[in-house]
Amino acid sequence: MNDFELTTDNGKTLKLIKLKPAFYLRNATTVAKALLGKIFVRKINGEIFAARITETEAYDGRTDPAAHSFIGKTKRNATMFESGGLLYVYFIYGMYYCANVVTGAAGEGSAALLRSMEPLKGIEQMAFNRFKKREVSRTEIKSLLNGPGKLCQALNLTKKENGLNLNGEEIFICREKRPRKFEIVETSRIGINRGTELDWRFYIKDSGFISKP
Repeated sequence: MNDFELTTDNGKTLKLIKLKPAFYLRNATTVAKALLGKIFVRKINGEIFAARITETEAYDGRTDPAAHSFIGKTKRNATMFESGGLLYVYFIYGMYYCANVVTGAAGEGSAALLRSMEPLKGIEQMAFNRFKKREVSRTEIKSLLNGPGKLCQALNLTKKENGLNLNGEEIFICREKRPRKFEIVETSRIGINRGTELDWRFYIKDSGFISKP
């Protein structure tokens, strides 16, 4: 299934095309910016969840001291050294998971962190995963996926999904046939103390669904 239609929770129909494998085989900053506006789709037991990617961060272990892969290949970061197009999920602070899209060629150790998204479909279940309730306010909807740990909790992304191929049918990313136009803000990344001089955080300008303005 490469071309399909997705009906969002508010009744809008999106015509989508699954991203090709070559999309991910580029450097981390290029992919991180290109992911903005794309639609992240997850299927669980026949139910579809979808969200628009609004914020990302790039990490490249070859030159970036903030990247997990900067220290070399380990059991924890092994997925990051695979060829682009896999999901890299890790546990942080003993509290929550973060999901990344592996980028570039095998051995590079690069990835784009999925930092924030706009929920489109499956919002009630996302809200239950986050807040243990299905009816949520507009403010709560905006906060459903506005952080890497939050989006993993809402979309039920855990270590089980680490290494999953994004060209499969369980989790994949799509572009719209008629993509929306927007401006991209480039700024420093959040929550790191190394590589702070790199403006490798990217988000959709004026989006109401980002972790921090």
